[in-house]
Amino acid sequence: MPSTRKYQQLAQKRQIRVRAKLSGTPERPRLNIFRSNKNTTLQVINDVAGTTIAAVSSLQAGKTAKKTGTKTEVARVLAGQLLEKLQASKVKALVLDRGSFRYHGRIKAIAEALRAGKIDV
Repeated sequence: MPSTRKYQQLAQKRQIRVRAKLSGTPERPRLNIFRSNKNTTLQVINDVAGTTIAAVSSLQAGKTAKKTGTKTEVARVLAGQLLEKLQASKVKALVLDRGSFRYHGRIKAIAEALRAGKIDV
């Protein structure tokens, strides 16, 4: 078996294990975080209705976010943009869905930035 397929399968198992314990409700929607090697995407999802409440991406932010420095700093900027959208939607609490990623680096920076903005994560 090629080594990349093995790691993809392990990541998929971790993602299923994490998501099996989470569900987004209208009162406490799910914050889905996806990070690739270059970009980060954040989505706030109401799983009951199956709708996306708010979403931001470093792809949409364009060159302004990418000039700020490291990927972690870009993630903090994205969290600030998401915070503005959540305040407009009057969302006070979120369930953190980290997917198959460990809680460190960009994931941790996003969660801490939202907590600093008075969102219960």
